[in-house]
Amino acid sequence: MTLPPDLPALPLPEGIRTRHVDNHNGLTMHVLEAGWQDRTRPALLLLHGFPELAYSWRKAMLPLAQAGFHVIAPDQRGYGRTTGWDPRYDGDLAPFRMLNLARDAVGLLHALGRRSVHAVIGHDFGSPVAAWCALTRPDVFRSLVLMSAPFGGPPALPFDTADGAGAAPAPARAGASDPSAALAALPRPRKHYQWYYSTREADGDMRNCPQGVHAFLRAYYHHKSADWAENRPYPLAGWEAAELAKMPTYYVMDRDETMPQTVAHVMPTDAQIAACTWLTDAEMRVYSAEYARTGFQGGLQWYRCGTSGRFVSEMQLYGGRAIDVPSTFIAGSSDWGVYQKPGELERMRTTACTDMRSVDLVDGAGHWVQQEQPQAVVSLLQRFLSRVA
Repeated sequence: MTLPPDLPALPLPEGIRTRHVDNHNGLTMHVLEAGWQDRTRPALLLLHGFPELAYSWRKAMLPLAQAGFHVIAPDQRGYGRTTGWDPRYDGDLAPFRMLNLARDAVGLLHALGRRSVHAVIGHDFGSPVAAWCALTRPDVFRSLVLMSAPFGGPPALPFDTADGAGAAPAPARAGASDPSAALAALPRPRKHYQWYYSTREADGDMRNCPQGVHAFLRAYYHHKSADWAENRPYPLAGWEAAELAKMPTYYVMDRDETMPQTVAHVMPTDAQIAACTWLTDAEMRVYSAEYARTGFQGGLQWYRCGTSGRFVSEMQLYGGRAIDVPSTFIAGSSDWGVYQKPGELERMRTTACTDMRSVDLVDGAGHWVQQEQPQAVVSLLQRFLSRVA
């Protein structure tokens, strides 16, 4: 993926700069920064999710810089104005695997002259990347903020299997098994969005949808936000089809619909769009212009790494290891992402993170918590960051 020479500048608040940095792992990363003027400041690394960009942190960056931090937010591998990644469905998946995404982060920090950061903060798919950063390099990532996606720990290895007696297979984890057949067999046939995102057709479905990328993304963001009144999440009993089917269709889709068709059912009205102050139409156009240019495949490769199971074995090297740095979890109270993997929230609180300081659910926010309720999120971040060394 390369950049055209005539890209317009992003509409960023004064005090946020943008530049490109070689991360020494094959990427030229597009990075937003605030508070860069003083290199003695402690740093924060902010990692976005799907379908987002570094731009998703625009409302939090200046307040965090004003609190005394050098704030760094890159477009991650496969996204936005970062280059050096392969946009082809049939390209090599390995660069998009979780441990290499953590390597991307370390390489960027080293390029910026940072041997450590005060905290790594990840939202949505950026949350597991942040978790793997803290799990594998606690010397670099001194504390951890997970947002909207709990981390239940690395996959376990089977234990005590050599002699048979007392053998304990690796425990089943939510998301580890393909639910497609069971979901398709329901009276109302369904499919899981992560397995849909792993199909060859998904990128084209979204990139070339009849309503256009802008309208598609508007409906997608609306559907997963607190603005959609039907987002009333609750814990699910387990990773079984009947339980998963209780989730909204942006997570467990109707079998014969694409994602653009799914969210078109809840497309907000012109009046609702005009009233959406947390994501104005001009701000939405930043996302739609970038995704119309790049497509979605770069982000979709991350899902394929998970659903394919190809990289579980290297992650099992860390099986049984917990995150020991101070950590916290923040999400919207209307965010189904908190519960989409049954049991993951509890594992995060009890075993995956040994120093989990708090779990905060923010009222008036769905999945896009740092955009929907930026002041509340910044306040929670400042409280946590002030209490960790």
